[in-house]
Amino acid sequence: MKTKNFLSKLHWQVALSLVLAVLIALVLKGVGLSESPLGKGFEEFCTFIGSLFMRMLSMIVVPLVATSVICGSMSLGRGRAFLRIGLKTIAFYMATGFIAILLALLLVNAIAPGDVPADVARKILGDAKFDTSTVNAGAGDIAGVLLRFFPPNIVEAASDNTQLLGLIIFAVIIGVFINTLPEKHAEFQRKFWTGFNMLFEKITNAIMRLLPIGVFGLVAPVFMRAGAEAVAPVVVFFITVSLALILHTVGSMSLVLFSVGINPIMHLKAMLPAILTAFSTSSSVATLPVTLECVENSAKVPKNISGFTIPLGATVNMNGSALYECVAVIFISQIYASAGGAAMGLGMQFLVVVLALLTSIGVAGIPSASLVAIVVIMGVAGIPAEAVGIIWMTDRILDMMRTSVNIYGDSCAAVWVAKTENCDVYPRNGKV
Repeated sequence: MKTKNFLSKLHWQVALSLVLAVLIALVLKGVGLSESPLGKGFEEFCTFIGSLFMRMLSMIVVPLVATSVICGSMSLGRGRAFLRIGLKTIAFYMATGFIAILLALLLVNAIAPGDVPADVARKILGDAKFDTSTVNAGAGDIAGVLLRFFPPNIVEAASDNTQLLGLIIFAVIIGVFINTLPEKHAEFQRKFWTGFNMLFEKITNAIMRLLPIGVFGLVAPVFMRAGAEAVAPVVVFFITVSLALILHTVGSMSLVLFSVGINPIMHLKAMLPAILTAFSTSSSVATLPVTLECVENSAKVPKNISGFTIPLGATVNMNGSALYECVAVIFISQIYASAGGAAMGLGMQFLVVVLALLTSIGVAGIPSASLVAIVVIMGVAGIPAEAVGIIWMTDRILDMMRTSVNIYGDSCAAVWVAKTENCDVYPRNGKV
């Protein structure tokens, strides 16, 4: 019974699939069968499985992201006090998310985990090709990147992975302006988009049940080609993401709390139950009750504020996820550059920052949300989706870490908004 319960968890299925993929690939390579007809046939079969899974995931990306962003944007409401708190909360989440991504951008460029020998890079990538016209965009193309915010043809943008930024911006506009309609029509629109979002989440959940098979198909070919040489860059990638997450938590968020007179060490201790729950479940939504209890009982944040900021944060505040997406995409692009491709230019890196921020809002409510977001960003950057397989070795533990960062950010938003609304947060001992 315990074994059955153990294997019923998706993340353990993924972990088992990952271990099997690495072991089988290394054994075939170790005994010299990787270049034999058996080895080549196995590699081609795994590549087909991985490609099929990524195609299924890519199929649902556009409707899922569009409806999720619309639902997130229209959740602000219309009342003045409600709108004021809503705008403060959104501003907090966007600002801290932007800081997290810039920190990630700085570290991934400084550490350069994807800077590996050319032969190792080619083994990792195999036959995958990418569009150098988008990746090597330079500083002079930033204006062109900004123009992508508003595509002239939204239908064409929805059908072209390189123009998804325009679709996301359009979805934000729809969500915001739904709240300006007469209540009768606004309520109809809310129900309509919420229903569609639930439908696409259901479809995505069904596709994600195939994640263990997809992971096997994506990871096995990498180790068939590169063997143990593929481990070193992934370890450096893991260290880069971990360092960025830690610095954002103890650095950026502490400064934010200091700005409103809250002791960050005291707040971290108060939120420890929620952080540990998030680490063990890897789910912001599943941690909601614990987060609310910590914020309301320990920090004394009023329920009208915590009841809005925390649930909204579970959907739109994904600082850790956005940070991870940025590092992952640039890491993969660095491997391409090491293999002889074009390096990612400043303009494209700026676009990655924007997309990481927006997609972390759009797909936050589903399992393995970062995978969907990374696929979106890689498509815009001209990188084939199959290349995402290289990062799966460390994804489980990084998922636990970034979810903890997301939850801590939610709690920081709640106390920050409460302080700006002149509430008595951490009474008697909350001053620094």
